[in-house]
Amino acid sequence: MPALQRSEAAVRAQLLDVRSYSVDLDLTRGEDLFRSATVIRFGCAEPGQDSFVDVNPAALLRAELNGRPLDPAALDGNRLVLPGLAAENELLVEADMAYSRTCEGLHRFADPADGAVYVFASLGPDLAPQMFACFDQPDLKAPFTVTVTAPDDWTVIGNGTSARLPDGRWEIAPVGPVSTYLVTVVGGPLHAVRTEHDGIPLGLYARRSLAAELDREAEELFEVTRASFDRLHGLFDERYPFGTYDQAFVPEFNWGAMENPGCVVFRDELLFRSAPTEAQREMRAMVVCHEMAHMWFGDLVTMAWWDDLWLNESFAEMLGYRTAADSTRFTGAWTSFAVKRKGWGYDADRRGSTHPVAAVGMGSVAEALVNFDGISYAKGASALRQLVHWLGDKAFFAGLNAYFAEHRWGNADLADFLAALSAAGGRDVPAWAEAWLRTSGVDTLRLEVEAEGDVLASVALVNDGIRPHRVKVGVYDLADGAVVLRGRIDAEVAPGGRTPLPELAGAARPALLLPNDGDLTWALIRLDEHSAATVGSSLSRIEDGLARAVLWEHARDLVRSAELPAAGYLRLVADHLPAETAVTIVEAVLKFAAEHVVARYLDPADRPAALALVNGAARAVLARPDAGESLRIAALRAAVATAAGPERLAELAGWLDGRDLPGGVPFDTELRWAVLVQLAAAGEADEERIAAELAADPSNTGEQGAARARAALPDAAAKERAWQAMFTPDGLSNHLLVATADGFWRSGRPDLQQAYMRRYFEQMPAVGARGGAVVKALGHSLFPVGLALSGTVRAAEACLARTDLTPTVRRVLADELDDLRRAVAHRA
Repeated sequence: MPALQRSEAAVRAQLLDVRSYSVDLDLTRGEDLFRSATVIRFGCAEPGQDSFVDVNPAALLRAELNGRPLDPAALDGNRLVLPGLAAENELLVEADMAYSRTCEGLHRFADPADGAVYVFASLGPDLAPQMFACFDQPDLKAPFTVTVTAPDDWTVIGNGTSARLPDGRWEIAPVGPVSTYLVTVVGGPLHAVRTEHDGIPLGLYARRSLAAELDREAEELFEVTRASFDRLHGLFDERYPFGTYDQAFVPEFNWGAMENPGCVVFRDELLFRSAPTEAQREMRAMVVCHEMAHMWFGDLVTMAWWDDLWLNESFAEMLGYRTAADSTRFTGAWTSFAVKRKGWGYDADRRGSTHPVAAVGMGSVAEALVNFDGISYAKGASALRQLVHWLGDKAFFAGLNAYFAEHRWGNADLADFLAALSAAGGRDVPAWAEAWLRTSGVDTLRLEVEAEGDVLASVALVNDGIRPHRVKVGVYDLADGAVVLRGRIDAEVAPGGRTPLPELAGAARPALLLPNDGDLTWALIRLDEHSAATVGSSLSRIEDGLARAVLWEHARDLVRSAELPAAGYLRLVADHLPAETAVTIVEAVLKFAAEHVVARYLDPADRPAALALVNGAARAVLARPDAGESLRIAALRAAVATAAGPERLAELAGWLDGRDLPGGVPFDTELRWAVLVQLAAAGEADEERIAAELAADPSNTGEQGAARARAALPDAAAKERAWQAMFTPDGLSNHLLVATADGFWRSGRPDLQQAYMRRYFEQMPAVGARGGAVVKALGHSLFPVGLALSGTVRAAEACLARTDLTPTVRRVLADELDDLRRAVAHRA
């Protein structure tokens, strides 16, 4: 059965009014299946009409509508027709459901550390019917009461307060109404840490093998949670509306986190089994703030249809970074946004698959699934940040509070949002939105500079794009060996316009003029020749970290666009990264240099020297006497990832055996597995060595490390084993699939790699039947982008010319082909 169509959802929303759900789950029936019994009470505006309920069972056991049995054999795909509805209806559906191994539905995980079993529900678009029968669309909201039969040693939590009943079952009290995709259940022998803040009970949960990590991280997590609540309660008139606030850290999660009201779910890598950098802690803080913002944007007020996904994600993204920067110790969060997050969005917005922030004409849920991308997150957040700068804080938040008051517990769309802001702001918000939210692509801002010697004659801000921008232009001087801020000039520029900056006429020529200083808008920048020369000679000496982040992202864009040769970018890395003090910049730059510039943009013959250059930059950071632990961790990880040649590999082998370890950094499990993968890819470690390391680290992290290392082994038999595991349905869990794919292309004879490249494009179309998580794992992690040759391009184009691809397969392959073409352009 195809995914739910928007037209079908619109008819069903007009016809039905869902009153409540009662969901009873029995999780004691074995490793493969669980029992789900659902009672839905709902009204019908036109009695006598037919409708349908969504349910995707392993076996449909019983269905009754208003006491009348329905034939289970009438189930068509994931739809069961409901004939002859009454004004008031009660539907009972009982089914056996399959546990998920790819985090799509009710995911079951057996912890290799101790054998304990855990479950959690991930019910994003189109997945709720894999756990219970429902009307699975965001605008049919209702309160859910969930009861769970679970093993005796389990704790079960969910959206509302959970309690154990006298008969041993757990009951999760209703909250809401909420949309079906926001329902969750988390169960297992969970370890918990609890407290309270401002009258709100707070809980942290993780599997018991991570009890020490949760206890260690609890205070910082609570600190960020408290700060986020205080900040959002200061901004919004509406207090947090869902009672308790639990945060559960779960294994094998596909996303960073999910905003289930009252029970936010995070991937448990955020509990940091190995020593994290400050940048990782900062990102976790942002994710905590992001998910809390969703309690208002997405949970209290929910998009009416997936066209307005941005009403959830763009707001949560913007407020997540803003709250982290304003209200926690992670005051540099916007620097991370500029150098890490925005690139994800810029890349998406320059591909053929780009789309407006507020998409139009999204006809099905399948289309929605592919738009969880850098446009809906990073671009949308940047657009909102620009709106706040244009409209002002007071008007912006007055509009939001009016929006919440009007639509609380309901659904809304772009028109509702614009109406609220227009009433509060006094500016033409609909015209702004038409230019910013209904268009796609990236504008470019540049400065036209005329100078007479060391004096500026004129400066103008030029907009080569289609949107208005309000920005700051940074003016920087060289002073005592540093590049210091002279001042910032506010400027507005119309679409395709040119705005003179008279303040600069007659002034001494600065070392650097930076359009979009402070990163307040969504636009690429191009520097004048004099400013570009300053960046080339003095990037590391710019005192402002956010300005450096904007310029490193500018350099990344130049090299991706083939306006800057790969060698030019690597020269910037060698010259300026060793002095960088912002950990988030060090991480982002070294990762892009190694994984993109060296591995994709350079011919294989040129890679060893380039890899040695990047390795040298990482080691230079590691050797700095003033480098703190975070910088050293980031540098050491990069030094391991770029180690090549007999001398460096011998050094890695020594580290793995405990010899001559670099000082000041814990050489923990993450680094050990990274080293072993490098050695395996070089043929310097074998299956026996991998098995020994796994025996020492019998965790799911260890399993993933072993899978990555085994796939990285260069011999043909190891490659075939890895390939068969990846392309065998239900052969690997989602995280093991990604780990295997990540290791696969790290080694292998050229002729063998060419053969697997051809097999890849022959076999990918069939992967669409295995679900979105598998498609994204194999589509992104296994795409042969490192084989940047015309033959690879032709094979990808031929695959995309097929008519049997699912929307997700087509989107993923098209995006990867865009990156592949950029790599081929560099080599040309």
